[in-house]
Amino acid sequence: MSEDLLIDLDNGEAVKLLGLRDQNLGLFAKNFGVHLILKDEGLLVTGQSPNRELAKNLIEQILEIIRAGYSPNHEELKYMIKNYKLNKTDHRVFFKEEIIVTPRGKKIYPKTAGQHRYLQAIKNNDLVFGIGPAGTGKTYLAVAMAVRALKEKQIAKLILTRPAIEAGERLGFLPGDLQDKVDPYLRPLYDALLEFLGIDIYQKYMEKGVIEVAPLAYMRGRTLNDAYIILDEAQNTTPEQMKMFLTRFGFGSKAIVTGDITQVDLPRDTVSGLRQVIGILRGIEGIEVVTLDESDIIRHKLVADIVRAYANYSPKR
Repeated sequence: MSEDLLIDLDNGEAVKLLGLRDQNLGLFAKNFGVHLILKDEGLLVTGQSPNRELAKNLIEQILEIIRAGYSPNHEELKYMIKNYKLNKTDHRVFFKEEIIVTPRGKKIYPKTAGQHRYLQAIKNNDLVFGIGPAGTGKTYLAVAMAVRALKEKQIAKLILTRPAIEAGERLGFLPGDLQDKVDPYLRPLYDALLEFLGIDIYQKYMEKGVIEVAPLAYMRGRTLNDAYIILDEAQNTTPEQMKMFLTRFGFGSKAIVTGDITQVDLPRDTVSGLRQVIGILRGIEGIEVVTLDESDIIRHKLVADIVRAYANYSPKR
């Protein structure tokens, strides 16, 4: 009979590891074939599974992350377990890459290997393309990096932009003046800024023009120095719009272009500027293309399943 393994932890750490009503217990039983039993002296890893040592090593990694101030949720634990089983991913590396802390005390980290690679690309290049499906953190992490650069006074201005086109809708069908019409398209960018800055600082920066959120058409004719410029939903740009955007940024600036090339909302006979530009610029020094995939999705499990189902469906069509 194999000897049970004991992990040292306190009650608070046990709650964060095992989740509300011990909902995470089943994850370890299902994936490693082990049972976790909380004792006065610590957490006992028991059972006949040959994966007991593997489970113990991952739990100790997770506890280090918890002790560093971050408590992974149920979906994040699923990701950690999956990738640890596949390739022994050491998630402690990701959680050492703290980007910023929100006004509510939430620490923002990369949570996947793809997200970690994406952040390294942003740090080391002036122009980065983040390509991937919904839920991979393309825009969220780009805005977080931009806010950090703004707070550290590395830049003087933060500009976030999107093409004002979405599935089945055009600006003319929306009520109100021009600002009212474009605001719904820019809402995800506003939401990220509010989370990272808080309402007071956000309003101050917006009033002073330090942060600008605007549709892509507003970029024409400008040269942007000492700025962080993020183009979101770039799959909905035309080749002409993409070229216009890429020739806007000047000295001391950094540009991040994000998009999902499987979700193009342009008219059927229009080429996506994002799809085209990846082939044109790939290999140029100072430019990096980072592709994220379903393994980088940190949302409800069904999001990854839906992305995978659509990917499998398209080739059959």
